Amino acid sequence: MKITDQELLIFDGATGTNIQQMQLPAAAWDGKDGCNELLNVTAPDAIQSLHRDFLDAGAQVLETNTFGASRVVLAEYGQEKRVAEINAAAVRNARAAIAGQPGRWVCGSLGPGTKLPSLGHIEPEKLAEAYREQIAALVGAGVDLLLFETAQDIFQIKLGLVACFETLEQLGRDIPVMVSVTVERTGTMLVGTDIAAAAVTVEPFPIFAFGLNCATGPADMTSHIHWLQHNWPRRISMMPNQGLPEIVNGQTAYRLTPADFARQMQPFVAECGVSIVGGCCGTTPAHIRALVESLRGVRPATREVET
Repeated sequence: MKITDQELLIFDGATGTNIQQMQLPAAAWDGKDGCNELLNVTAPDAIQSLHRDFLDAGAQVLETNTFGASRVVLAEYGQEKRVAEINAAAVRNARAAIAGQPGRWVCGSLGPGTKLPSLGHIEPEKLAEAYREQIAALVGAGVDLLLFETAQDIFQIKLGLVACFETLEQLGRDIPVMVSVTVERTGTMLVGTDIAAAAVTVEPFPIFAFGLNCATGPADMTSHIHWLQHNWPRRISMMPNQGLPEIVNGQTAYRLTPADFARQMQPFVAECGVSIVGGCCGTTPAHIRALVESLRGVRPATREVET
């Protein structure tokens, strides 16, 4: 089977690591340091400014600042009753940033949370209910698509997808859904699943795209993208970190320059048929700008997928 003529979509870059560089006043955190999602309510101008920086760099899709906006994560800050409020504010901020700009979309970000069901951290139904609540809030606020990202547990993904499509059916909505897994340098996800097993697990669901994000830079994703190139029948997404994270003077640092990031990413589109790209931890608007420039006039390669 040949897969051709997929329009290239370019997502934005990191949220958390860019927020850390903003040096926001203490009042913005309202005593909940580390709860980036609360900033949707307490510092909307800062979040909208970050969104606009990525749009100015050429990003077509903005991810909402909702990576940890489920009740599971918000409960760690005593904010679990504010799921609907925080997610709705996040969508408003993204919408405000793209106002008047055609060809721009808002993607609802769904992170893995901090408790994995395969490891017994959380009861499956509690996790599924948390997904239903957050998805209903994001969809109700008007996202254009949904993304399960940085997925580390295949059981978590299945629970999330079942909850997602049930919720969309109940709401009478049909919007694209994406899944992006995190594969460590060991070659598997955190709980030991490789890319082939993960793909087989999600293929029965009507998802728009499947791919990888986080953990590593582009180079360390090569073997996994090559597998997807020849075996995954729908769109492939790829949103790496700004290289491998390093600890420098006690702080996490990322070394890949915008030019090197773009240079490493371009062949995945031109040669491997990746059709959705963006950045994860460490990637700045400068990285996305360089990526956009490197892909100007480039179309995703035609892929021969084994069936």
